[in-house]
Amino acid sequence: MRLCVAGAYGAFGIKHLEALSAIDEVTVTAVMGPAQAKIDALAHERGIGFASTSLDACLARDDVDALILATPTQLHAEQAFACMRAGKPVLIEIPMADSLADSEEICRVQKETGVPAMAGQVRRFNPSHQWIHNRIVAGELTIQQMDVQTYFFRRTNMNAKGEPRSWTDHLLWHHACHTVDLFQYQTGEVASEVYGLEGPPHPELGIAMDMSIGMKTPSGAICTLSLSFNNDGPFGTFFRYICDNGTYIARYDDLYDGRENRIDLSDVAVSNNGIELIDREFISAINEGREPNGSVHDTLSAMRTLDRIEKSFS
Repeated sequence: MRLCVAGAYGAFGIKHLEALSAIDEVTVTAVMGPAQAKIDALAHERGIGFASTSLDACLARDDVDALILATPTQLHAEQAFACMRAGKPVLIEIPMADSLADSEEICRVQKETGVPAMAGQVRRFNPSHQWIHNRIVAGELTIQQMDVQTYFFRRTNMNAKGEPRSWTDHLLWHHACHTVDLFQYQTGEVASEVYGLEGPPHPELGIAMDMSIGMKTPSGAICTLSLSFNNDGPFGTFFRYICDNGTYIARYDDLYDGRENRIDLSDVAVSNNGIELIDREFISAINEGREPNGSVHDTLSAMRTLDRIEKSFS
């Protein structure tokens, strides 16, 4: 399969390029980014044959079978429409859009075109969360509470590489999206009760820098999520699963029990890299002609829950 990575020299574009290099029978034939000199340099460094600032130019190529969009969130919906209408399967980095209306329109266009479209809900694929999910499915665990902390120090508009960002990130529609989808995926339920609290907006960025979210499922599982761009300390997202049969702490692709003993995840998947695993699922689903785990339809319920949380702010 021949892929184009759009937004290729951003923090997550690079992660996808590295992940794809570990997958057999996959070739990145095109990359796209907003600055020609930078995207040319990246293509030259990695031996990629085509580089452009135009998504349309990439879509027009016969040697592009599918695309990964690691572009600014505000572009996701329009770019996803273009990919599907060009007949090219698309993996849209999280979040698929920054509104429920755009998310629903992505799903409508997918049904209209029949072209595979997947949302980048990578937490489903991190080996740590897969280990938990497998035991839930086997009837060995039931979640009673998820306690989650998502912390960054971003008082200026910087990306995960510490470089200036051309767009503004969002605690709710990006970072909370990970946990909202994961909570509903792990419990197998859509949250029946939700609330959200947000702190004061940043004077220049115009976004809330601190946020608290609560969710409860019909069966009684609860999730407490704290988010901040003001945290001067270790950054990332840390999950505590409090279950009927054990407590587990997930830090990206690593998992520990409640007493900080590392759990062996070597038999969970073919890789310990969640980005590689989600890319593998995208490619396998296309090859097998099936809907991927994490399709835009499968993850739409998370976007609906985010919309309900946003409405609870006012």
